Amino acid sequence: MSSLDERIMRAVEKVGPAVVNISTIRMVQDYVFHVHPVAGMGSGIIVDPEGYVASNNHVVAGSQRVDVTTVDGRKLAGKVIGADPTSDVALLKVDSAGLPTAELGDSDKLKVGQVVIAIGNPFGFALGGGPTVTMGLVSALKRQIQAQDRVLEDLIQTDAAINPGNSGGPLVDLEGRVIGVNTAMIPFAQGIGFAIPINEVKTRLEDLAKYGRVIRPWVGVVGLDLTREMAAYYGLPVSKGVVVARIVHYSPAFEAGLRERDILLRLDDTELTAVGDLQKALKAKKPGETIELVILRDGRRGTASVRLGETPET
Repeated sequence: MSSLDERIMRAVEKVGPAVVNISTIRMVQDYVFHVHPVAGMGSGIIVDPEGYVASNNHVVAGSQRVDVTTVDGRKLAGKVIGADPTSDVALLKVDSAGLPTAELGDSDKLKVGQVVIAIGNPFGFALGGGPTVTMGLVSALKRQIQAQDRVLEDLIQTDAAINPGNSGGPLVDLEGRVIGVNTAMIPFAQGIGFAIPINEVKTRLEDLAKYGRVIRPWVGVVGLDLTREMAAYYGLPVSKGVVVARIVHYSPAFEAGLRERDILLRLDDTELTAVGDLQKALKAKKPGETIELVILRDGRRGTASVRLGETPET
């Protein structure tokens, strides 16, 4: 037996007891307005011995009933504490204490080519024998995919097999630390699966536990990437930045005096070369904080102080 085999087995033994099966029931109305129960399935990760379980929003969304089954066969009623469609993260609670928990790692340290292990419950427990284990590599980082009505960003791409029912289960390194939550596979593609980085999940779980929802900072601008072609056409002295295309009335940006056609060049110490830079910089902020924006208006540089609000619920 090779040392790699031994490391994989130790990792699985370490995290396996914290992987649960999630089964759901939601009521669906058909085309003649009859309501029928529809069963769903997925996986979850016990992240706290007091019964807190991390999973995906799409696993539990719209469910009237959620059951959580542990590896040792206990079936527990689950309650959704909070769920976030934007990041596809959900936090559940079961009425049980002293549960085995998974160690959460640091996804910022991941490298392309690193060996990872996916653990979950494809097809529920229909296969028998507990969770399924697959192995692969980190194929890419910071991937972006279109998932139904939203875009998931900064995902881990892996070739470890992820099947229906694996959603919400852990992606694990060889030390048995959870470095991602499996969230999506591309149908009919071979060896392409995705996971949410665990550092993103940790942040979302904190908000869900405290508020029942994710708290995001809000500026209130719709921006466009400034391109070289745009800069040349309008004779601008800069060729990179974020052009303010629209400002929401009475938003933080509106109250701070920002105008349409302003060009945002810097947020605090972060240079803004594209809208993605603005979004990433805002992720590290909290509502109520004040940010300093360097802007270009009518060919002149200036600054604007913006007190961040909270993203309105939709």
